[in-house]
Amino acid sequence: MGIVLINRRELADFLRRRRAHVLPEDVGLTAGPRRRTPGLRREEVAHLAGMSADYYIRLEQARGPQPSVSLLASLARALRLTTDERDHLHVLAGHPPPTVHTDPGHVTPSLLHLLDQLPGTPAQVLNDLGDVLAQNAVAEALFSGVCSTSEHGRNVAWRWFTQPSVRAAFPPEEHDYYSRLHVADLRAAMTRRGNDAASARLHQRLSEASEEFRDLWELHEVAVRRHTRMRVLHETIGPFDLDCQVLLAPEGDHRLVLYTPPPGGEAAGRLALLRVIGTERFSTSGSGSTSGSGSGSGS
Repeated sequence: MGIVLINRRELADFLRRRRAHVLPEDVGLTAGPRRRTPGLRREEVAHLAGMSADYYIRLEQARGPQPSVSLLASLARALRLTTDERDHLHVLAGHPPPTVHTDPGHVTPSLLHLLDQLPGTPAQVLNDLGDVLAQNAVAEALFSGVCSTSEHGRNVAWRWFTQPSVRAAFPPEEHDYYSRLHVADLRAAMTRRGNDAASARLHQRLSEASEEFRDLWELHEVAVRRHTRMRVLHETIGPFDLDCQVLLAPEGDHRLVLYTPPPGGEAAGRLALLRVIGTERFSTSGSGSTSGSGSGSGS
């Protein structure tokens, strides 16, 4: 099979036209009185996709390097592309279109729309391996954004076992519980996938990086995560409890994870404050900051 080359001119035109069709309110932004473009600004698309504004601008100017498959998945989410539009984007960029059943990075527009309708409730979309694919602003404020340029940078299990700072957001006496939860959930996912390349690669990297992970894997515990009560030690607004409800989406084995305040207590008020923090972070972040799709929780 011959080498497929990037069609920079068509790619640039497609990106510009799709950007013009996405309204600010579609992605939770306020249009404002000084907005001159009908759709999103270039900087806004770059932020939503977790890439630098300079890189995205060069793509629209038909002079950028060939985007990677993971970057194309981020652009498809940021621009709310349909499945057909996503496939077209891949072809223009010189990559084969992903198949419906093996593209873990594409979140459907309807699921992204649902995230936008939950401005006061932390919500994330994860795949079955624990990769955070999308999240709203209040979820990013709750768990903080992280860089997702590395292969497993947005994976919750990878962060839990390799980044000690993630655990600081949870009581020390609960760390063992979350460790076992991550391992049991990953084993269930690997079994369903038939130990495919993506899950095997994640397992290998975790085994090489963490003795704790290796020891827990030997227990052969299996459990799909569905509902947990968690206590968050937030560095800005202090500790509070949340109910974590996992809803399974039928397409692509994705999960919609909702973090809701239990009845009574101070959690509802603190979530309202988090919503303000999330809004301020989005409005003041630079072009190099991470997007919601590149972040994840530690539990």
